[in-house]
Amino acid sequence: MATPSAQRTRRRVAATVTTALSLTLVFTGCSTQPGSSTAAPSNAAVDTDTCARNKAVGTITYISGYGYSASAGQMDVFLAKELGYFDELCLDVEINASGANGQQLVAAGQAQFTALGSASDVMLAAANSKNLTAIATYGTTPPFSIFGNEKLQSLKDLEGGSLGYFINLTPIASAMLDNAGVDASKVEMVKMTNYDPTVVVRDQVDAIVGYASNQPQALRAADQPFVEFLPDEFDVQGTYNVMEVNSKFLSEHREVAADFMRASLRALGECLDDSDMCIDKLAALAEANNQGAAFPREQLARTWEVESAWVRDSAGGAPGVQTAAMWEPEYALVQKYGDVKSPPAIADMMDADLVADLYQDDALVWPAK
Repeated sequence: MATPSAQRTRRRVAATVTTALSLTLVFTGCSTQPGSSTAAPSNAAVDTDTCARNKAVGTITYISGYGYSASAGQMDVFLAKELGYFDELCLDVEINASGANGQQLVAAGQAQFTALGSASDVMLAAANSKNLTAIATYGTTPPFSIFGNEKLQSLKDLEGGSLGYFINLTPIASAMLDNAGVDASKVEMVKMTNYDPTVVVRDQVDAIVGYASNQPQALRAADQPFVEFLPDEFDVQGTYNVMEVNSKFLSEHREVAADFMRASLRALGECLDDSDMCIDKLAALAEANNQGAAFPREQLARTWEVESAWVRDSAGGAPGVQTAAMWEPEYALVQKYGDVKSPPAIADMMDADLVADLYQDDALVWPAK
């Protein structure tokens, strides 16, 4: 029988920001570019050379993978722009919230950053693109769950029934079914055409592979009867949300990429400390850009209540810090269930140092002129 989502003990991740007064290793300013301003703007947190370096790259484009979702790697980018943190680092950031083809645009160099739902998404795409590098992983809780009609007593009850999925059946879900002893050949797999979670209540499909922070939370808010099965109930481990950057951009502008992450991680810290402020601003942005109906405030608040806990509970420690060890369980699942027998080595898909180097004693380093 599926157990209700348990209240987990959450360790608080330090989200403070420390000012770099003498850490010259953090900011190694380069020569002022020809034609650039000789002085940093009055609101800049960086020196003139660093400001000129960051301005010289021109517009940096971020593609939001799922509109105005209250998710790490997405909400914090919106908030970094709204709160002026990109401006303070002399970064000109443009956000595309269409959510379409983020990886393709970044791989092609038409955008520089995008966020994905898990490391397995990175691994599955890596077989087709050599121009993407993961620079941040925001948690070690798989974001997926299988939720379904209350008649289900176990995942085995899906045999002879139907399971809906979006885009693809994730390796996490496949592992859950396998570990539960489900004969997948006896389950009708249905590709869903919309994100309405009530189809399980109305018995149109028996269950759906969805996001634990989204569709099941909507059913709870509506007091609808359902059951939910979580990966950790079946000893399945994975990751939550990954930031990717164009590899060529990273190679040529590593310090600038670091500053992009510095600004967004500062905003992420603000959102961990003051959820209401961030949710208010994100909801207002969605409304102003004609996506208010798709991302109402109450939904954003429900989502962030769950996903902020995943950030705090990350085995990486400080927000965004990633290691190869965090990806290893999911790497094995992709090899087994993802039709990718030989994905690139984990070390070839990620840069484990860029974000880690932004912290000192788990505190994000913020510059001073």
